[in-house]
Amino acid sequence: MPLVAFRSVDQDEFRRCIAEFIGTFTLIFIGGGAGIVSGQDIVAVALANGLAIGIMVTNLGHISGGHFNPAITLGFVATKRIERRLALLYIGFQLAGAIAAALILRALFARLLFLGAVPHPAPGFGDGKALLVEIILTFFLVWAVFATAVDPRGAFKAIAGLAIGLTITIDVFMGGPLTGAAMNPARAFGPELVGNFWAGAWIYWLGPIIGALIAAAGYDYLYLRPPQPQVVGTPESGVEEPGPGETPAS
Repeated sequence: MPLVAFRSVDQDEFRRCIAEFIGTFTLIFIGGGAGIVSGQDIVAVALANGLAIGIMVTNLGHISGGHFNPAITLGFVATKRIERRLALLYIGFQLAGAIAAALILRALFARLLFLGAVPHPAPGFGDGKALLVEIILTFFLVWAVFATAVDPRGAFKAIAGLAIGLTITIDVFMGGPLTGAAMNPARAFGPELVGNFWAGAWIYWLGPIIGALIAAAGYDYLYLRPPQPQVVGTPESGVEEPGPGETPAS
């Protein structure tokens, strides 16, 4: 029986989207599940979320880019690194992965325990403060993504998802007790939908998107734009002309 021939993964949107589904599913199942079984132990939650993303970026980054986060995907859209149609598919599969993982967690745990997987602002911590925290935490995350996975001078091939995963870990150490440190609309949306718990839900869309757009646009502008050619002119212009055999950059 002949083997089935598949198109190149680079050309196969469905297989790339499945990678996004699996990566996002892993984040919610492992990260959210750790919050449930550990009783919100900050070390367990931080390591579970960071390791989940670090491992999945290492496993699947070469297939889909390893976004696993609608905010990151929108950062790629803003810097014209992904087509809008594919971005919408990515976001759809990311949200589906988050919902699927949340449904399984809900089937495993009683609702009161399951709510430990739902990010929400801490009591007494205002929505405005929570929004600011999510913006800053997501900025760090997306900055790490662009520095390691997008910048061709970065260390992506050498360290894979390590830097990205560790960025999530340090973010959770700081922001976990305050907002749950979602940094990801899908991370919040899946558990919110399944648990029907929507406290501060808008924060986990607006904050990560703002943070991602600032980081993506900032890194792209500062470090990924091609350098401007050196200006040359006549002696009267005050700009020195290159000599014979020299280039303007020499």
